[in-house]
Amino acid sequence: MYNIGIDLGGTNIAAGIVNENYEILKKDSVPTCAERPADEITADIASLCKRLCESFGITVDEIGSIGIATPGSANCETGEILYANNLPFVNYPMQKKLSEALGADKRVYIENDANAAALAESVAGVAKGSKYSVMITLGTGVGGGIILQNKVYSGFNYAGAELGHIVIVKDGRQCTCGRRGCWETYSSATGLIRTTREKLEQCRKEGRKTLMEELIGGDLDRISGKTAFKAMRAGDAAGKEVVDEYISYLACGLVNVINIFQPNVLSLGGGISNEGDLLIELLRDKVFSETYSRGDTPQCELKIARLKNDAGIIGAAALGM
Repeated sequence: MYNIGIDLGGTNIAAGIVNENYEILKKDSVPTCAERPADEITADIASLCKRLCESFGITVDEIGSIGIATPGSANCETGEILYANNLPFVNYPMQKKLSEALGADKRVYIENDANAAALAESVAGVAKGSKYSVMITLGTGVGGGIILQNKVYSGFNYAGAELGHIVIVKDGRQCTCGRRGCWETYSSATGLIRTTREKLEQCRKEGRKTLMEELIGGDLDRISGKTAFKAMRAGDAAGKEVVDEYISYLACGLVNVINIFQPNVLSLGGGISNEGDLLIELLRDKVFSETYSRGDTPQCELKIARLKNDAGIIGAAALGM
């Protein structure tokens, strides 16, 4: 049995045919062109599914189900996208509309993209075999996905797992959600860039030399989530100070998540996770010195997510498997 997973993004729509072993057998994508009406985007998803099947040598009738990983909130029971950031979907009946566009009565499943990625890691990634797992995505924001007893947890209103919006600094940095001091404002790539910029501005004011200045060519707009880590690896003191501060905030949020959910595995995805084993090494002592479960109590495992850009497709396909 084959299933199709759709990763619906603001820039691109990626699709893949996935087998029962959660392996992607064929992939394709189209631009989202998010400024268009919702029905036009849905028509493109349907065309992408048909083209994908044709190129793989099967028909849409041979597909068991189609899953969609979408930004925002999705009602998995009614098949509606309730709201999707930067996309024209508001209380949109995607399940019904996509079936109509395909011209076939297909099972269509909808889930938030971070939740779908967490599901993917739980069935085919670093949390495979775990009944309880959490995935944290460190990108432009901080995303969260929670798997409890092998099922996605999204709350009664399908808006759960917004873990980036727990507050870790009271009255701290302003967050786009309206709160102050959200974990996202410190531990996302955006937050790391801000911390790096603040350190560089401080170094300039104090006349202190730092390799980070050379890495960005003197242009603060060229700061990335890699800048401080690169400088730290080269022995730069200011770069290490930035990374230490970042790790402190990231660890604080991770401890909160572990203490609440006590997952078998907590995995880290997103751009910052590309720091790999170094990131885990920097976090491990800080995290496990503060978690509530200590001593002989089994401990959560902290890992780097494995599936990267394929997580959305695999997780979406897994919704119907």
